[in-house]
Amino acid sequence: MAVLMQHKENTYQWGVWKTDESIDELLTLFPHHAKYESVLARFTSAHRRLEWLSVRSLLYTLLGEEKEICYDPNGKPYLADHSYFISISHTRGYVAVIVSVKAPTGIDIEQYGERVHKVAHKYMREDEPISLYKGVETWSLLLHWSAKEVMFKCMDITEVDFRMHLRIYPFQTECSGEFRAQEFRSDIQQEFLIHYLLHPEFVLTWQVG
Repeated sequence: MAVLMQHKENTYQWGVWKTDESIDELLTLFPHHAKYESVLARFTSAHRRLEWLSVRSLLYTLLGEEKEICYDPNGKPYLADHSYFISISHTRGYVAVIVSVKAPTGIDIEQYGERVHKVAHKYMREDEPISLYKGVETWSLLLHWSAKEVMFKCMDITEVDFRMHLRIYPFQTECSGEFRAQEFRSDIQQEFLIHYLLHPEFVLTWQVG
């Protein structure tokens, strides 16, 4: 269904793509699709093929030109021509991409679900209060997890403990907004301004340095 959501600012833009097309339908979007077909043949999973190609379809739609996505030794994506900073995320049925000309950036998309309650103790700190949205805690818990994924993606550091090293400052969950956060893993203890929005099927968070 092409781009489900898209947002553009002076220095960055992001989009969310719903992955309900076939591989053949996505390939028709590219002027040079043979190179994509050769890479897709390496994947044994149909789900991974669709996810991989949906990310590139979204990036092509956002920028209007084909870009090669590479990965560093830690698995973080970057563009081969270094024209933009990039971050990628996916959840069941959706992929999200953000590109920035300014600074390292991060984006995360998380499917709505109650399972987050079972793992909250692994990443929620005692000084991170949970707020209610539509009478439930689930949205707030998902936003805390998603935001910490974004923070980690923006940090050039490995071995980050989401509970010990990352803190989300108190905020009231709304349908969209922003909140502050900070990491305590590096010497600079970087501060973040996390933007977010809620969709009936997922939460989306992003940060641009």
